[in-house]
Amino acid sequence: MSPEYKALGFSELCERLTTRARTLIVFHDRPDGDAAGSAFGLRALLEALGSETRCVCSSEVHPRYRFAVEELCDSVLPENLPADFVPERVVSVDTASPAQMKELDGRLKYKVDIMIDHHGRGEPYADYYVDGGAAACGEIIYDIAQYFLNNGKISKLPERFALLTYMAIATDTGCFKYSNTTPETHRRAAALMDGSFDYAETNFRLFDSRSKDELKVSSAAMQNMRFYFDGKLAIAALDYAQILALGVPSEYYDGLISAARSVEGVEVAVAVRRMSEQPVFRVSTRSNGAADVSELCAKFGGGGHSKAAGCSINAKTLEEAIDMIVSESKKFFK
Repeated sequence: MSPEYKALGFSELCERLTTRARTLIVFHDRPDGDAAGSAFGLRALLEALGSETRCVCSSEVHPRYRFAVEELCDSVLPENLPADFVPERVVSVDTASPAQMKELDGRLKYKVDIMIDHHGRGEPYADYYVDGGAAACGEIIYDIAQYFLNNGKISKLPERFALLTYMAIATDTGCFKYSNTTPETHRRAAALMDGSFDYAETNFRLFDSRSKDELKVSSAAMQNMRFYFDGKLAIAALDYAQILALGVPSEYYDGLISAARSVEGVEVAVAVRRMSEQPVFRVSTRSNGAADVSELCAKFGGGGHSKAAGCSINAKTLEEAIDMIVSESKKFFK
């Protein structure tokens, strides 16, 4: 971790958040359920403490997670912030490096003051609290809430906090199926199932419901799957022309990595897609075995968890991007 920024103890983090201040919460581009749930969960806590708070991101919340935040915010894009909202404090959640904020990093006029994250590999860009043992950033937000309750900062959990934080934890653990799930994860989730939301309906929306656009992407993934190293590496890849032909909005392409990961015998799954004419390929990775895919993504300036990570690759063609990934993946299959 960079000596330029201070590592915060948990109590120190909570006390800094207790200070009333107009606060902007930022989170990573193409936010998943953990990013959105953590951001809006923290917003609810800070507002309960009397801090005017807004959440902002370089892209809108995915339709799959919008039901949890739709009554709280119409848009998280920076251009939709109130003109008179000038933050006195900026906090980031679930964002391991400035690069993950995409164009937001350059568009914001305010530096991040506090970084809250759970990714073991990252690039501190503010005073930071990073708990690599947390299955989701939502677990940290839950713990902050408990600190506020136990120390008399708040008398009860804010409305919708349980839903938001449950969504954060459930999505980053694959509905508690991934190896990052711990006994403490289950205890936190159990405490959040307090009757304030319908968790069966929530799980259906998060994990079982599929739109027609998502089904199109899953079908395209299966048709464009490539296998290497005796089927241990699966790469689902789509070039820009294929993306155009599908006609599916960019937020629905999570199905690529899900399809690659689900194939029997696959130890490392990769999704590669070029979303514009620019020679830039978005890459998502998942590990079903011992491979640390954050190492793979770190080679290309990305990062994440050992079991789930992402990056962008600059390459002239899709084939060149795939060759780079295959070459860097050889070490996993010796």
